[in-house]
Amino acid sequence: MNKRNFKNIFLDGERIYLKPLEIKDIDGNYLKWLNDEDVVKYNSHGKFPLNTYRLRGYVTSAKDSKDSIILAIIFKKEDIHVGNISLQSINWIDRKAEISFVLGEKSFWDKGIMFEAGTLLIKHAFKNLNLHRIYCGTSSQNIGMQKLALKLGMTKEGERKESIYNNGKFYSIFEYGILNK
Repeated sequence: MNKRNFKNIFLDGERIYLKPLEIKDIDGNYLKWLNDEDVVKYNSHGKFPLNTYRLRGYVTSAKDSKDSIILAIIFKKEDIHVGNISLQSINWIDRKAEISFVLGEKSFWDKGIMFEAGTLLIKHAFKNLNLHRIYCGTSSQNIGMQKLALKLGMTKEGERKESIYNNGKFYSIFEYGILNK
C-alpha cells in the first residue's frame, strides 16, 4: 500500500493535503477551534457553544451530502489537522458553489496555508467538477479573508449592508467570486 492511499489524500499540495473530513477528526482540536473566540470571530460558528455530539452529527451528515464537499486540511510535515475547507451549496444545474474556510490552528495563521488549500479546491472545482463559478462572503471586518479572496483571483462583487450581527454591532458582508474562464 502506498503512503498516499494510507492517508486518504484527496488533493495533494506542496505543504498540505486535503482529505475527506472523518469522525476521527473530531478527536483532535477541531471542537476546540469552533469554540475559540479568535478562530470563529468572523464566521457563523461561535454564536452557540458546540459539543462533541453536535459536531459528530455535522461530520456524519456532511459525508452523505450531495451538495457539499468538506475536507480536512492536513499539514504534511507534522501530519496534523490544521483546518477545513469546503465547497457548500453546490448547485449542479447553475454550476456554482460557495467556498468556505476555517484555519483552527493559530500557529499556522499567516503562512499561506489557506491560499494553498483554496487554490487546490478551486482548481478541482473547475477542472473536475465542471463548476463555472465559486463565490464566498465575509464580514467587512475580516481583512484577512478579503485579502485571501483577492489573492485567489476572486473579484469583489458586492456588499450586503448590515448583514451580520457580531459583538453588539451590525456589519456588512462583502461578496467575492471567480469564474472558470
